[in-house]
Amino acid sequence: LLAFPALVLAIAITAALGPKIENAMIAIGIVAIPAYARLTRGQVLAVRAREFIVAARTIGASPLRIILWHIFPNVVNSLIVQATLSTAFAILAEAALSFLGLGPQPPDPSWGQDINYSQRYLPNLKWWMSVGPGLAIFTAVFAFNFLGDALRDALDPRLRRSG
Repeated sequence: LLAFPALVLAIAITAALGPKIENAMIAIGIVAIPAYARLTRGQVLAVRAREFIVAARTIGASPLRIILWHIFPNVVNSLIVQATLSTAFAILAEAALSFLGLGPQPPDPSWGQDINYSQRYLPNLKWWMSVGPGLAIFTAVFAFNFLGDALRDALDPRLRRSG
């Protein structure tokens, strides 16, 4: 799933399931799962080899205790950052699916639907009809990417200043 473009796969899944908001959410969730799995696996493998995990095993800590008290707190920060970045992708993917008619159907609101609807006014030089939803998508995606970057800076112990 990682080798296949996420948006193309989401379009294919939504087209197979039918044009509904629930199906769009399922498709976006399915294409997001491999990124979380890969990130989690990499983080767990990195943390598992660290000295404090070996020390916890040496003193007889149970595997559940090691996972909950030592591994999970060191992995969760990366997952939080990934969640904010995935939210930005989900907004873009939902807008793209809605633009193509595969997302929520009228009368349910969607920025992608609004941009698609405003296309019919472009020949009449009413280009500003698409500016509102386009700017809303841009602002939301930019905000979530900025939030993810700020969370990474705040939660990464290597980037924290001492003193």
